[in-house]
Amino acid sequence: MYITATNNAFKRIKVLQPDIGMILRISVDGGGCSGFQYKYEFVSEITKKDYIIVQDDIKIAIDEVSMQYMSGCIIDFVEELGTSYFEIKNPKATGKCGCGNSFSV
Repeated sequence: MYITATNNAFKRIKVLQPDIGMILRISVDGGGCSGFQYKYEFVSEITKKDYIIVQDDIKIAIDEVSMQYMSGCIIDFVEELGTSYFEIKNPKATGKCGCGNSFSV
């Protein structure tokens, strides 16, 4: 079980962090066109069962349940002409909706 994040993702998290020490929690929730969607929120605490990715004191936390859907993922931040967004490249996803906000496994 592993998840990685790119330098671009960590740089963007640092910009978005509401307070120093806040942790970006990414979780998988039911919903969206394809069945599952990613949820992003800043939290101040982690649990012992969270999977943690750290770079330069910036942390990303993923809960134990979400890990079963996210193992092997790469978290990236993409900047294109006219848009920017977090992208999760998930090898377990078997499909995603047209708008790209949800996925199926």
